[in-house]
Amino acid sequence: MTRLGAWAFEDAVEFCTWAPATSRVEVVISGPDARRVPMVRDDAGYYVARVQGLAAGARYRFSLDGDERSGPLPDPASRWQPDDVHGDSAVIDPAFAWSDVEWIGLPLADYVIYELHVGTFTPTGTFDAVIERLDALRDLGITAIELMPVAEFPGGRNWGYDGVFPYAAESAYGGPDGLRRLVDAAHRSGLAVVLDVVYNHLGPEGNVLPAFGPYFTERYRTPWGDALNFDGSGSDEVRRFFVENALSWIGDFRIDALRLDAVHAIADPSAYPFVEELIDAVHRFAERRGRLVHVIAESAANDARLITPKEHGGIGCDAQWNDDFHHSLHALLTGERHDYYVDYGAPSDLATAFRDGFVYANRYSSFRDRRHGRPAGARVPGQRFRRVRPESRPGRQPRRR
Repeated sequence: MTRLGAWAFEDAVEFCTWAPATSRVEVVISGPDARRVPMVRDDAGYYVARVQGLAAGARYRFSLDGDERSGPLPDPASRWQPDDVHGDSAVIDPAFAWSDVEWIGLPLADYVIYELHVGTFTPTGTFDAVIERLDALRDLGITAIELMPVAEFPGGRNWGYDGVFPYAAESAYGGPDGLRRLVDAAHRSGLAVVLDVVYNHLGPEGNVLPAFGPYFTERYRTPWGDALNFDGSGSDEVRRFFVENALSWIGDFRIDALRLDAVHAIADPSAYPFVEELIDAVHRFAERRGRLVHVIAESAANDARLITPKEHGGIGCDAQWNDDFHHSLHALLTGERHDYYVDYGAPSDLATAFRDGFVYANRYSSFRDRRHGRPAGARVPGQRFRRVRPESRPGRQPRRR
């Protein structure tokens, strides 16, 4: 099956996109090789074209039904947006001189995570600038760096949670090659790289997915925008888009772990939920390549089935952020009782978080005015509860990490 996006070969570039409601799609090449090339449709609504004489760096867009609804649009699976979210997509060079050929990753129990925002971690705010500080992080005792979301977003600085091109490494940070250089350098320093990915919503500005297909649903809402369609009509291909995205970060950029943002906000009551499908795909992918790759979820549900092994009836996520630990510590030290902190503050809450993982395990929550959570049980080892400090974000609820 042709991979989504644009892929450079020796003498051509192959393009693939999904646009099931259209009857005609063309790839529009700009620059000195400007042309329009019709794409061939299959029964599932995928359009494919192989264009001779193109190479990495070529700029392109997709035209849907002769631009009746809009002008040519960037590629939803673009790997590079050199001119930001409203500009052309660009073909990346799949070749990269990796030096980490013997790196296979670290066991989860060895992860000591330092979360960083690429745009604010250094004055320059680029992937390459982070490289200069890797040895200092290692000497501090850090074994893994977690990058806050780097999927292309509008403008040059952003928290990252309003990205609109999930496959494209942010151009203002250094684009795809900058990210590959950072990951390669981290591995040389003995550091794993965790990437924060957002599969519960996309940002509003520059979001082209609704023009291509039923990526979103009106049946559910998230606190941050329209919910993604993981269980309705057309959802098989929506799932494929995001599963392939996860595998792209792991395969093309050699990311060691994915941190899934707010999985409690992913509405999917199907028998085989999207999150489980993604976890399974990542684990199979890593096993085939002999690598240690982990999936770490953010969830406020306090449901241990997320991190219970599949052989015991769980979803099989490798770990989750332990919100209850953070909330207990924060409320105890600061005395804050705003919002969900109203449920915390007693020293016994911190002891419970250390001992049991969840503080709220079928316990009444005054913030929710109902019981919340369920016990983790003895089958869930403590290393599956990651404890990190959250960031707060203007205009959004405090992060539940």
